[in-house]
Amino acid sequence: MLNTPLHQLFGEIDNIAVQGYDQHRQVIYWNRGSELLYGYSSDEAMGQRLEDLIIPEAMKAVVIKSVRQWLEDGIEIPTSELILRHKNGEDVCVLSSHVLFANKDNEKQMYCIDVNLAEVKHAQKQLTFRERMLEATFDAISDLFFLMKEDGTIIDYYAANQEKLYIPPKDFINKSMFDILPTPVATILKAAMAKVITHKGVECIEYELPMPAGQAHFEARISYLAEHNQLVTIVRDITDKHQTAERIRHHAYYDSLTQLPNRFLALDRLAQLINEAQRNKEKTAILFLDLDDFKKVNDTLGHEIGDKLLIECAHRLNQVVRKEDTVGRLGGDEFIVLLRGLSDDHNALIITEHLLNIFRDPFKIDGRELIVTLSIGIAIYPDNGKSCADLLRSADSAMYQAKALGRNTYSFFTDEMNAKMLRRIAIEEQIHGALERNEFDVLYQPLFSATNNEIIGAEALLYWHNTALGEITSDEFIEIAEHTGLIVPIGKYVVKQSLSFLSQWQNTDNKNYTMSINISVRQFRNSELVSYIQNTLQQVNISEEQLALEITERVLMIDQPYINDALTAITQLGIKLSMDGFGTGYSSLNYLRRFAFSVLKIDRRFIHGLSSNEADSELVKTIIAIAHSLDLIVVAEGVENQEQVTLLKALKCNYLQGCFFSKPLPATQLIALSADKNIFI
Repeated sequence: MLNTPLHQLFGEIDNIAVQGYDQHRQVIYWNRGSELLYGYSSDEAMGQRLEDLIIPEAMKAVVIKSVRQWLEDGIEIPTSELILRHKNGEDVCVLSSHVLFANKDNEKQMYCIDVNLAEVKHAQKQLTFRERMLEATFDAISDLFFLMKEDGTIIDYYAANQEKLYIPPKDFINKSMFDILPTPVATILKAAMAKVITHKGVECIEYELPMPAGQAHFEARISYLAEHNQLVTIVRDITDKHQTAERIRHHAYYDSLTQLPNRFLALDRLAQLINEAQRNKEKTAILFLDLDDFKKVNDTLGHEIGDKLLIECAHRLNQVVRKEDTVGRLGGDEFIVLLRGLSDDHNALIITEHLLNIFRDPFKIDGRELIVTLSIGIAIYPDNGKSCADLLRSADSAMYQAKALGRNTYSFFTDEMNAKMLRRIAIEEQIHGALERNEFDVLYQPLFSATNNEIIGAEALLYWHNTALGEITSDEFIEIAEHTGLIVPIGKYVVKQSLSFLSQWQNTDNKNYTMSINISVRQFRNSELVSYIQNTLQQVNISEEQLALEITERVLMIDQPYINDALTAITQLGIKLSMDGFGTGYSSLNYLRRFAFSVLKIDRRFIHGLSSNEADSELVKTIIAIAHSLDLIVVAEGVENQEQVTLLKALKCNYLQGCFFSKPLPATQLIALSADKNIFI
């Protein structure tokens, strides 16, 4: 227990609340400052438990645990700002410090020193703590304190944790701080002290020092006691805070998988390279890299192998580039390489060829050898753009041109690519609102029976006429509609229009025509797709078997549960599935076995060479034979002449479609055509 004179000392201090608690957290001392701060008299407080007096309900469990841990395990309670409770229930905001003593019976007693923060500034000016009070307060604070002369000589110090000192006290007392610290740190400190002496106030600096446990970071706050010509410096270890900030900064600027600069940092460096190239009248290049068929690695071997492959790819890319260049990861399997200070385009070409060559050797991942190639698009500053956005678009466009050239190659950005890019941007702008402006039309290409040339149905095809851009082909806008998500409302429009027309067409001719509608990848991600189609069929009174949904192999290759579930639900409703563009993929037969397809459409590219290319002819013959063996109906699209018609009929193709019979027609013209009994007789 504290001695009686010190109790008397505490009792005389009104501005500082001091309470003593025994091992059971019962009050054994309650000074006048505590009475004023918390509203309980000493008589009221004595014998009461800490948590029953001034601790809010929400804090009780934490306080009890903290006191127990200090008493039993030696885990000190840190100095902290707390909101405690007054007798009248109001909040009391204090800076609370704690010390632990043992009385003559070796019983532990805890003393709390609480400063009312509402009056702390006033208290600092009015009160001078006795030496023991200061020591008790300092013991609860982990910061380092130094008292120095104006020339940096250390007069006094206090350190609760001696391990945080740069050197032992005997080596720095009465010596200049500037002579003790490393020169870079001493220089920063000297400038801060001079500023405080001149301008008063408080100056804050951060620095790092080599400590026995490793490099440590500190924050020093310096204030000037003008009346004594002395400086007070409070030093806090901020190593944990600094390391946390560094981790956050690293995550913000670097890719977590490959540790390469991410998109944000890479483009920031590109902006710097552009400014530098502009000043030095040089060129800089951006290479947009995409791994060819990387998706197949993820789909067949799993994402863990895919991630390991990406890490190895990043390592190889860094092996090729110069020290002054930057390799970054934009996301997925897309990388970026920034080439600094080029004199001409040939410099970029040399590095590009090195990049392609280094990927010719197989990657060894978990006992497997994987061959991965690159498609590289190259854009040069200032020839292909003068801003980060322009150069990135140009390089991206050039990369797609490299893909079109057969992959595993490179392509420089050209004027033709620029025109395509500008066209795409314009389409992206115009497609928003096109549906509301009634710019879309659904035309219908009739489907003919190969046995009697009668129209048995039609395929719905979407056309777009824009006042600013004119006619826009589906090859141009469907991909953009998918990318923007607008394919969902546009797809609903096509379903509604085509099925409504089918109802009208059937009632006019009194025949059970069929309607084929193309469904894209993005539409399958809409959970309302199947229910919307079903509801529309019911609204227009069309039976499910008169509708066929055309699916490309690209949709099936994604192999996602939501696609499989949708296809299952579609077939369970009785709606037909049609495999569109058969023969252009890699595993169509597998998909025909997995899903209940009813119709198979032979791609127009093979029909085009049917009469002139023996390989195409054999392929078409084989496809028809396989389809019939699986009880599938075969449709040949892109039929353009009588010779093709004759050959397809001989091969027992079921239905024919193409410009030889009819181009896509508006609804009224198709009704008129189907009413003409003399066509193709």
